[in-house]
Parts: sequence; structure tokens; C-alpha cells
Amino acid sequence: MSIKVNVVFSRDDDGYYVFCPELPGCHSQGDTFEEARINIKEAVELYLETMTKEEIDKALGKELITTTMEVEVG
Repeated sequence: MSIKVNVVFSRDDDGYYVFCPELPGCHSQGDTFEEARINIKEAVELYLETMTKEEIDKALGKELITTTMEVEVG
């Protein structure tokens, strides 16, 4: 069975940090985007294995919308 999940990546000097906002505590990292993508996929799969179908349906039933905005500072 295939399930779509939302993941959020951020990049800094040390590489990539990635987390799944729908699954509290489910996060990973990698030196490259691809490594982080592979790592979070594994983390999500392992996380979901610990949940019932009802818990999965409830956790992943949210729509996540992200955007970038410009704000004034100082």
C-alpha cells in the first residue's frame, strides 16, 4: 500500500534536515538532499509500522500548505 505524506526540508551549512509535520518526532537528515529524502522515507515507513490504520488515517488526513513570504525586519 502506498501513502502520500508531507515532508519539509531545510538546508544549512551542514546539509539537510527533514521532518514530517503530520508525525510528531519523525525527522531525519542527510549530507545531500537525496540522502535526506531516502532517510526520511525510511523513518516515515518505520513510524507508520507502529500505528493502526485508524491512527494513520487520522494523522495523515490533514492538508499542508507552505509558502515563502517576505517580511520587514528592524
